[in-house]
Amino acid sequence: MNSEIIAIGSELLTPWRQDTNSLHITERLNQLGVTVTFKTIVGDRMKHLVEAIRNALGRTDIVVIMGGLGPTEDDLTREAAAEAMQIGLKRNPELIAQLYARAAARRMTMTRNNEKQADLLDGAVVLENPRGTAPGQMLDLVYGKHRKLVMLLPGPPSELKPMFDQECMPRLREALPRRFIATRVLKAALIGESAADARIAPIYTKFADVETTILAHLGDIQLNLLCSKPMMELAQARVDELAGKIEEELEDLIYSSQGETLEQIVLFYLEMRGATLSVAESCTGGLIAERLTRISGSSRSFMGGAVVYSNELKTKFAGVPEDLIARHGAVSREVAAALAEGIREQCDTTFGLGVTGIAGPSGGSEEKPVGLVYLSVSDGKNTEVVERKFTGDRERIRQYASQTALDIVRRRLM
Repeated sequence: MNSEIIAIGSELLTPWRQDTNSLHITERLNQLGVTVTFKTIVGDRMKHLVEAIRNALGRTDIVVIMGGLGPTEDDLTREAAAEAMQIGLKRNPELIAQLYARAAARRMTMTRNNEKQADLLDGAVVLENPRGTAPGQMLDLVYGKHRKLVMLLPGPPSELKPMFDQECMPRLREALPRRFIATRVLKAALIGESAADARIAPIYTKFADVETTILAHLGDIQLNLLCSKPMMELAQARVDELAGKIEEELEDLIYSSQGETLEQIVLFYLEMRGATLSVAESCTGGLIAERLTRISGSSRSFMGGAVVYSNELKTKFAGVPEDLIARHGAVSREVAAALAEGIREQCDTTFGLGVTGIAGPSGGSEEKPVGLVYLSVSDGKNTEVVERKFTGDRERIRQYASQTALDIVRRRLM
């Protein structure tokens, strides 16, 4: 079974309003084994609404339409649905009575235009809306020789979410064959999207029943695997089988097999080994420490550190010799190593991490260009230094540096 979600409202096509309802509905539909294959946002124009609804009916089994059920002139969802499905639309006297009773209970005068909220599509089941005036509607009909389930829901999240959970979900469970969706999220660090796909496409294309999506982020790719089957055990087995083959191919590039973040994995390894970490950050300006301290319980393994942006503080807080900085420059292999070794000693931790570089856009030279970063990890006996040259703006360079630093620690702990 597949579905389409249509979000209605011209305000959703502006920079100031965002559709968040579809995330909730997608999660609920997935729980029923229903995949969402399309999400459409359409403005308050009758022609466009009718076209969007007809398109959805022509390509999916379930259509969820959100918004446009209010009393104003631009609330056109009921009329558009009636035209798209070629069915009648009649004003329901019971619903009108409920609207007037609700207004009276609140000592409010109801204007006549509110009565359009009582317009009911032929054959529709009314979905109660205790949190608002506009009731929802649900239809189970034949459209083009195929069975379709159509839901009309109010737009405000405070009304839509409880209505979908309490009114739609029980009806969908009764109407749909039992299906289950299993998912897995794999994450790999510091490999490009195209490079990863070149290696794993020959694997996942053989699993036609598993939907594989690759999402790229700064210094990170995420592989989303999804499979729908009549039994959860069957779906999970297929997802796990594909995940295992991808992990075999990408080996230690994969840092997470259940959707964990890189900082969660680093802290997991530290705690598993009974080890502790401290950081001395220059160009990342505390970003690594911030990422680690997002995680509850991180204080068991992450002791802290220092932002050593100036040369003076590199010496004062991390013990980097002044003459070392003078000889090699603040951005150098030697200073990165000294930062890692010095902060480890200062904080008395198992590992020290040092980062120094040029995030730009100024400060670069021909010898040391913007994007040059040195990263170092030391355990007191062995000190590793990695040189990287990142491209992009200041924020991109800092993000890549923090990701690389955490991944170096992960690999060291492995």
